[in-house]
Amino acid sequence: MNRRKFIRNTALSGLGLTVGGSVLAKGLEELPVSTHSSEFKGPLVIATWNVPNATAKAWEVLEKGGSALDAVEKGCNVEEEDPKNSSVGYGGLPDREGIVTLDACIMDHNGNYGSVVFLQNIVHAISVARKVMEETPHVLMAGKGAEDFAVAQGFKRTNLLTESSKKAWEEWKVTSEYKPIINIENHDTIGMLAIDKDGNLAGGCTTSGLAYKMHGRVGDSPIIGSGLFLDNEVGAATATGLGEEVLKTVGSFLIVELMRHGRTPQQACEEAVNRIMKKQIHRKDFQVGFIALNTKGEVGAYSVHGGFSYQIYQNGENKNVSPDFLSK
Repeated sequence: MNRRKFIRNTALSGLGLTVGGSVLAKGLEELPVSTHSSEFKGPLVIATWNVPNATAKAWEVLEKGGSALDAVEKGCNVEEEDPKNSSVGYGGLPDREGIVTLDACIMDHNGNYGSVVFLQNIVHAISVARKVMEETPHVLMAGKGAEDFAVAQGFKRTNLLTESSKKAWEEWKVTSEYKPIINIENHDTIGMLAIDKDGNLAGGCTTSGLAYKMHGRVGDSPIIGSGLFLDNEVGAATATGLGEEVLKTVGSFLIVELMRHGRTPQQACEEAVNRIMKKQIHRKDFQVGFIALNTKGEVGAYSVHGGFSYQIYQNGENKNVSPDFLSK
C-alpha cells in the first residue's frame, strides 16, 4: 500500500472499541480478525533510540535460552544505570524542582503487568515494576509507597541526581523556559520489546520523563496501553516522545489492535502517528515515535519528525535503524 493511500485510509473514522468485542470503526471492518499463533521463534529484540548496549544485553539473555521478560528487564537495566543517559534512571534530568523521578512498566506474555510512577531514589525502576507484578496483588504503585516497597524488596536508595544533570538543571533555572527540544528533552524513554525462543513476547519501558517537568508529572511510559502494550497472540508496541499525546490516543494499545485486525506493524505505527497529528494539525513542536513487532517477527516504526531511531538485534546483528516519519 503506498503512503498516500494509507494516509487517506487513516482519515476514516477512529478506532471504536465496545465492551466484549473490540469492534473496529468504519474503515477497518472489512479486515478479518487475525488469529495469530507464535509463528516466529526468536530471539529478537527491538528498542527505541540508539541503545546498542541495552539490546546486546537483552540478546545475551535470549541467546542463552532466557525468557523475553528477563531479556527486557536486563536490557533496560543497562540504560537505567548509565549516568550518561540523561532521560533514564541514574543521571536522568530532574523536574523543575531539581528532583529526579522515574516511571517504568513491564508486561509478560500472559498479560501480567507491573508499573511504578513518580519513583525516587531507586536506580532500576523497571525491576521494581517487575516486583510489583510478581510480588503484590497490584499492578501500579506510586511515589513514597513504591520507594518503600522497593527498599523492602532489597533495592538500595541512591541519589539519582548526578553532578552533570544538576549542572544542566541549574543552567536551565537561569531562564526557566519550558520548551522541550525535539529528540532531546522529549524523547524521555527506552521502550524495549522481545521475542524469545519459545515465541513468547515481553515488553518494558523506563524513563525519567520530560526534563524540567512539573513536580508530580507522569507520562505515558508506565501506563498500560499507552507507553506499552502486548498480546502474545498478536504482537507488541511501545512509544517514546511527548507522553501527553500518546496518553490521549492510547497509542500502543491502538497499534496492537490494528495488528490484530490485519495491519502490519509498519502500517499500524503509521496510523497511530497519523491519529495523533489529526488532532494536532497546527502543532509541530513535539516528537512521538512508535515501534512494534508481531508474532511473525515483522517489525515496524514511525515518528512525527525525523531524528528518531530504533535498535534491533536479530540473527546475530545489532544495528540502528532510522525509520520513515510524517513531517517532511
